[in-house]
Amino acid sequence: MSAFFPALADPSDRPALRCGQDTLTYEELARAAGALAGRLGGAGRVAVWATPTAHTAVAVVGALLAGVPAVPLNPRTGERELAHILGDSAPAAVLAGPADELPAGLAGLPRIDVDLAARGPAAVEPDDPEAPALIVYTSGTTGPPKGVVLSRRAVAASLDALAEAWAWTADDVLVHALPLFHVHGLVLGVLGPLRRGGEVRHLGAFSVAGVARELGAGGGTMLFGVPTTYHRLADALAGDADLVRAMAGARLLVSGSAALPVHDHERIAAATGRTVVERYGMTETLMNTSVLPGAGPRPGTVGVPLAGVGLRLVDEDGAVLGAYDGETVGEVQVRGPNLFSGYLGRPEATAAAFDGDWFRTGDMAVREADGAVRLVGRKATDLIKSGGYKIGAGEIENALLDHPGVREAAVTGEPDPDLGERIVAWVVPRDAERPPSEAELAAHVAAQLAPHKRPRVVRHLDALPRNDMGKILKKALREDG
Repeated sequence: MSAFFPALADPSDRPALRCGQDTLTYEELARAAGALAGRLGGAGRVAVWATPTAHTAVAVVGALLAGVPAVPLNPRTGERELAHILGDSAPAAVLAGPADELPAGLAGLPRIDVDLAARGPAAVEPDDPEAPALIVYTSGTTGPPKGVVLSRRAVAASLDALAEAWAWTADDVLVHALPLFHVHGLVLGVLGPLRRGGEVRHLGAFSVAGVARELGAGGGTMLFGVPTTYHRLADALAGDADLVRAMAGARLLVSGSAALPVHDHERIAAATGRTVVERYGMTETLMNTSVLPGAGPRPGTVGVPLAGVGLRLVDEDGAVLGAYDGETVGEVQVRGPNLFSGYLGRPEATAAAFDGDWFRTGDMAVREADGAVRLVGRKATDLIKSGGYKIGAGEIENALLDHPGVREAAVTGEPDPDLGERIVAWVVPRDAERPPSEAELAAHVAAQLAPHKRPRVVRHLDALPRNDMGKILKKALREDG
């Protein structure tokens, strides 16, 4: 396998990344990451306290150079979820910025502070393409998160396929404000530009002014965001001429992690003359499809399969569907070099996720006449897409049931113009005269899991609708709501 980061093999003074006040050239990144890699030799896995900073980028690059799998940790993860991830992945140490305050749950791990100014020798990358690069935890519909093992081969293949589809080169300057503990922000948003030899500018936190500045005078050529990002930008366009000029001048506007509403597509195109490109992927598969730049507006579709990706639709009986009629619905299955290696320590779950060598995505879609994929929903009803996050209902339900005032709980999603979907908790209180408040339950879930998993709406019921087997009928909940 060729070098994962060719620009680090022969580093220059070209800018590599900027986050807040921290900036690193490729020479500085190579030295800082090389110094860190020298400290990681022999470690089985390392956790990364994945704040939206240059320290996280250096930590992950250093781990990749050392051939040590990195486990990104969401800094806002609750105690239960953090304990599960640490117990499941058993990292040898945690990498963090020197100023980071780590929670008590990490006290038992050796801490390695990432020094942006370190000047170690350039590291020699491992050459095993199947070696694990990242273990990213993803929420399923039931139970605790599973560790998705992503090989160096999978990450490289997916990024190279995107580069081909998007004509992504070393001349591109990528702007985004995505979290760095999942695939979108970390793999696409940091490793992507560094593999190309280009520049990434992370805003630290999303702001309309930051996007306008970096895409405008800052010379940014690409913007990555989630539907919530573009919804807020669309809201701001009418009164912000600088933002209009900045977005109109961008080479590529990309939205992912959930469907971008057609209304927001139309508002952005009308104001800027630019169309937003949507792509489709998930933690286990990385990127599968993309709308191709210059192909014209395609709101509602996620484009065609990327190079090297096989994609098919199957019906409920597992029969392959050949219709490209925009109407025949089937489950998306994919195969290719972009697929994960398996769920960490869960061979049965890994086997169940595949139909031969085809991965069962659980997403339902139709194919248009030109082969474009249009997603229509989940095979299961328990995955909520809110603010760019994919959130499993089961773990929120478990957290709610830990509250002393809750007897029964169910969680669903409902449409939200800003978040895409908002989390709705259906609660049967222990004391009907004194039910727990919406604010109380939201705070409880945020402390147990993460703030973005808190319910935005709480509805109290006398009982949850169930079938004869005792399963909660979530369709009935939505109809009653």
